[in-house]
Amino acid sequence: MTEVTIARETSFNAPAPAPTAVEPVRTEPRPLSLDEAIRNACGRIAPLWPLDSFVAVNPFLGFTGHTFPEAHGLMKRIAGVSLLMPRAFYREALATGRITDADLARAITQSGARLTLEAVKQAAAQESPAPRPDAATLAEVLDQVQGTTWADTVQAELSRWCAAYFDQGQAPWAMPWRQLPLHAAWRAAALHDRTPEVLGLSGFRARVAELPEDPVQVIATVLESLKVPTRAAEPYLHRALLSVGGWAAYTRYRGWGAELAGGWDNGLIELLAIRLTWEWALHSLQLDAQARPKWRAAVERMAALATNAVPEPRDSAELVLHQAYELAFQRELTSQLGRDRPVAAAGRPPVQAAFCIDVRSEVYRRALESVAPETETIGFAGFFGFPIEYVPLGGERGTAQCPVLLNPSIIVREAVAGATEAEQERLTGLRLMRRQLQTIWSSFRASAVSCFSFVEAAGLGYAVSLVRDSLGLSPGGAQPGTQGLGPEVLGRLGPRLEPDEHGGRKTGLALGSRITSAEAVLKAMSLRWGFARLVMLCGHGSTTVNNPHAAGLDCGACGGNTGEANARFAAAILNDAQVRAGLADRGLEIPADTWFLAALHDTTTDDIRLFDVERVPASHAADLGRLKDWLERASGQARAERAPRLGLAGTRAIDQAVRRRGRDWAQVRPEWGLAGNAAFIAAPRARTRGLNLGGRAFLHSYDWRQDTTGSVLELIMTAPMVVASWINLQYFGSTVNNAAFGCGNKVLHNVVGRLGVLQGHGGDLQTGLPLQSVHDGARFVHEPLRLSVFIEAPEEAMNRVLSTRPEVRRLVDHGWLHLFAIVDDGRRIRRYAGDLRWADERSAVWPPHVSSA
Repeated sequence: MTEVTIARETSFNAPAPAPTAVEPVRTEPRPLSLDEAIRNACGRIAPLWPLDSFVAVNPFLGFTGHTFPEAHGLMKRIAGVSLLMPRAFYREALATGRITDADLARAITQSGARLTLEAVKQAAAQESPAPRPDAATLAEVLDQVQGTTWADTVQAELSRWCAAYFDQGQAPWAMPWRQLPLHAAWRAAALHDRTPEVLGLSGFRARVAELPEDPVQVIATVLESLKVPTRAAEPYLHRALLSVGGWAAYTRYRGWGAELAGGWDNGLIELLAIRLTWEWALHSLQLDAQARPKWRAAVERMAALATNAVPEPRDSAELVLHQAYELAFQRELTSQLGRDRPVAAAGRPPVQAAFCIDVRSEVYRRALESVAPETETIGFAGFFGFPIEYVPLGGERGTAQCPVLLNPSIIVREAVAGATEAEQERLTGLRLMRRQLQTIWSSFRASAVSCFSFVEAAGLGYAVSLVRDSLGLSPGGAQPGTQGLGPEVLGRLGPRLEPDEHGGRKTGLALGSRITSAEAVLKAMSLRWGFARLVMLCGHGSTTVNNPHAAGLDCGACGGNTGEANARFAAAILNDAQVRAGLADRGLEIPADTWFLAALHDTTTDDIRLFDVERVPASHAADLGRLKDWLERASGQARAERAPRLGLAGTRAIDQAVRRRGRDWAQVRPEWGLAGNAAFIAAPRARTRGLNLGGRAFLHSYDWRQDTTGSVLELIMTAPMVVASWINLQYFGSTVNNAAFGCGNKVLHNVVGRLGVLQGHGGDLQTGLPLQSVHDGARFVHEPLRLSVFIEAPEEAMNRVLSTRPEVRRLVDHGWLHLFAIVDDGRRIRRYAGDLRWADERSAVWPPHVSSA
């Protein structure tokens, strides 16, 4: 039997404060050991967050150790999946002039491809060749030879079982083995389940009983029986995981959470062992003389693939075409950045408004600056630098209000302002009672015993609500966190700053920590002086109904939640007199007449909601009134700009029409989310003010002259830039191949386990974005462009970050994003050319590792 060197307690996900993609073990020509093959195969899987916290994830996270062309070649040969658009897409871009001959020439030079301009054009005129993968599972080989459907059967059975095991309360009856680890639970169930035998695998239970209980030993045993050598193990195991890729991604998410908590989780290895057990049974019970040589040939191809992962020559033309497509966009954007821009009004601004760097904020910031030119807008991550877990009133645990790269370090409890301890307890008890009644009522309506009698007895009572919802006239559902509370209490809810203890956990922040946090946040926002009388901290969220992926429209920086809690917590700290005194002692003085005001931008309706306005000093009443007027006008202007993309061009009552979309349960596109995102710009607002960037740019305020230590630059390049790249690559993947990296047609979605969706009634758990998030039914609304990052900072400062942060350098050096430096006060733009080298944008040769044709 093949020697196994993985210890039981070893996870392929090494615990770390912020998990990243597992770096593949690249040790050619030495053959990989089995443990390395398992680690590499599992490391290729990107995590999938559940629906209640659905956030953007880079679907190529496990490939960042490879260049983009290498990953493209690997995925074509392992999964038969391209990372590029069909050639017809680039052919159209050439025909319309979007890609010019100059763009093609530059792309050929930068890629190092030995192709002529005419050769690339000829390739574009041809149709894309169908990918022919070299990797295969035994189930797929049997289907090809015998005309069976074992691959679909195995996927359906595993999906059904995973849905029951991972269920988060959707099923009224829970699986009895859920307390066991993943593989042990499946094995216990499989020893009783006769379904595989009914499907044709007679003796399946006996075959399962013959295998070891240890999942790693199961993998070794199956590889030995199927005669898969260790040099072919990695592509074979990767292919096996991709056959249940959605559930593998969700299992990877569970491991990610365990790592953030300082632990480990071997669930993905256990899922792999389950998948291979089906291979073992098929090998024992179905592999015949006709299929055996086909399987041997497949194994030989996988062994060759493990040592020959570079892109094939025929891919070079497609890669050149795509690079030319991206160069065309960069050419247009750099032209915009080089234009003269209006100078901001001199003197103290009456209002400063800090928005999330989300691309949807770019539209609103521009609208606000248009109606109130004297205002100053700021771009910053929507969690406002406070990685909190926000525990609602009456709750024991809360939501993680921070990017998924971070673990919440602050626990904040919701409290009722001005309430005595007795009143706080009474309101908490009342809320819990109402929630319990709501749960009982929901269970009664949905239970197998009472649901039919409920429909007969009370069904007509829902007729009015059904008609109202169908006509888009309903007021919409309750806002998250408001259930069980009356309007008289909701206005008094807010974050509790003072340290306390709740459920054995420390909550709130001590004064010293509040001062330190406030100082770090203001410095990161490049806001150390010149404060306005009103400083609005505006998070964002979305209003939709009947939308399983609603969290994906909320703030990614807040873990797929709205930014309300973070904005209110940050404003409360910055308004704290003791905090301000401590900041002044550290040389950061906030004027006495400056007031921080929390707000929330509804990206579906473009309405702005202001919080805690009753606490605004009476001296600022006129300022507040003027701000409300500006926001109302800016909201109308932003809605008018977005209306054509929503199909509302020419609509008379645009405001009502836009708001109605969020209340329409049948609306598949309540808003476009972050579709179109293509650039990240970290610079003073003066560099982009007055430019219409079309809601396509993440805008982060940054003044490198204030950043004397370079710490803010490092923060930007390791957190917001990486998160923006995740978002960008999720939209990229969902566009270039929605079947592989997206989740298909949302009209056909069925929610499973409250954690994901299936396409139709079965199949694998779906990942990525629905097709409707990137396509309007006639054309793609999102352009598949890797993120172009422009940072106004010295090149040597960025090189220091890249030198010390290898996970960031891999993204840049391997071509997963494009990096540019804005230098000489915006007069020049330099392109990162790889290996810590920079060149003038027009002459850079990049990326340095692309293989030539």
